[in-house]
Amino acid sequence: MAPRWKGKDTKAKKDSEDEAHKEPMSKIIYLLQSSLVQSDAAGFLSGNSVRVAVEAEQTDLFVKACFGQPVSTVEKDKQWFQLGLEEAFYLCNSLKCLKINGSNNSPQDDQELWHFMRSKKKAFSCFYKGYSHLRLKNWVVRPGAQYGVDFVVYRHHPALVHSEYGVLVLSGGDDNDCNGRLREWSDFHCTTRLLGSVAKSLLVLYISKNGVGDDSPSCLAKYTVEERTITRWSPQQCREG
Repeated sequence: MAPRWKGKDTKAKKDSEDEAHKEPMSKIIYLLQSSLVQSDAAGFLSGNSVRVAVEAEQTDLFVKACFGQPVSTVEKDKQWFQLGLEEAFYLCNSLKCLKINGSNNSPQDDQELWHFMRSKKKAFSCFYKGYSHLRLKNWVVRPGAQYGVDFVVYRHHPALVHSEYGVLVLSGGDDNDCNGRLREWSDFHCTTRLLGSVAKSLLVLYISKNGVGDDSPSCLAKYTVEERTITRWSPQQCREG
């Protein structure tokens, strides 16, 4: 599937494409990572999310890299961002550029943070494996609830390009397919029809634990991911001419 750049006309779409190529997502992530490391950035646990205060330069990078959502406050010198569980753990564990404090205001190590995330989301290990798998390929990953999926992914910032895939994360074993999706043909049909109506394809990430538990983040190295794209069959497209 070719990228669908945003713009009202051909020139505007070409400008969006040029802007994306001029500043690729890998570069933006690197700049964000470097800035957070240099400032020794720290967030804190807040319910089912993590909040982090960032400086003006970092605000721009958080927005460009599509991590979290800005939170309105009365503070003028700082901007707060609210990160989802997968986003926060990715910055902390994979990019190693964010510290996260617990309720006692002391930094959580990876093991403590892992247990917290799993307590908030039973199948966190599978969802995080899927999220990090896509992020490491420089896809922008955003929540997909509005399309009935786990994530939606973009080649670059959503302001420049339309998302191409709605993503479901599935696994076998005790997780019972993580979110219980795609067990019935009707679920396949409804999901592909909804995504097709907004010009997206369904990308299914099958997470295999390979007999490894999820008591430690070290399990992630042994998990494997199989990608499958699923589209709705169209008789009109397949019939003889």
